[in-house]
Amino acid sequence: MSASAKGFIVTASLFIALGSGCKSSVGEGRSSANNANGKTSSAKPDDQGIIHSGAGEEKERPDAGKANVQGKVFYNEKPAANIEVKLCEKFSQYFSGCSGQIFTAKTDAGGEYVIKNVPPGIYEGLTAKVFDTPYYVFATSGFVASAKYKIEADQTFFAPDSNLFKSDLKLVSPKAGAKMGANNIEVKWESFPDAAYYKFNINADSSSGAQTNYDYINKRVDGTSYVLDQPLAAGTYSCTVTAYNSNDVKLAESSGDIKFTVTGGGK
Repeated sequence: MSASAKGFIVTASLFIALGSGCKSSVGEGRSSANNANGKTSSAKPDDQGIIHSGAGEEKERPDAGKANVQGKVFYNEKPAANIEVKLCEKFSQYFSGCSGQIFTAKTDAGGEYVIKNVPPGIYEGLTAKVFDTPYYVFATSGFVASAKYKIEADQTFFAPDSNLFKSDLKLVSPKAGAKMGANNIEVKWESFPDAAYYKFNINADSSSGAQTNYDYINKRVDGTSYVLDQPLAAGTYSCTVTAYNSNDVKLAESSGDIKFTVTGGGK
């Protein structure tokens, strides 16, 4: 089904904005590369940023001169049913989001979808909605978010799997707006279902005088808290935590806008 798009502003994990939003799943955890019938399909774009079709078994033939897009959506390595998937003619990650012609489908009980009878061409976005939230993930992997998809006439494009993750992991400490000393800062969060381990990031706002400590970037923790064993320089920082299952698949992340201030340099 095609519709003319009103722009929506994107949320990406990685790349965040407001509006109908998109959230990218890139660069975190394992991205599945199996298509709908289990054969391999690369989710990585070529050197021109284009993702080509994988191989698979068509569920339905497209009409003459048209193409179908077929793929599968997972959460926590299980098929995700009733998920809205969009194919976007144009896509702006930071501004208008999906625009031009938009084609949509929903996943079935097995997490599979078919977007039917789209015109051939290069499309700039393929997204899956994260359940009943305003967020989306891109059908890509690697250190990119959106990518281009080459859709050819009279063929089915086998898309990379989309792996959903949630944005409701609750950070307990530090709290947003907190002011604290530089030493023995505790990062603490609530346990997330099926999580085997977590990674946290303490990101420095260098304009405030804060300094990045790379020991606290993608720091793995098997529990639900960690006391920083090195002091932080005075300034403003943000903190995020990400949950993974035992197969390194990303399950959830905390809000990206939790900022706190260190009021004095530690020793």
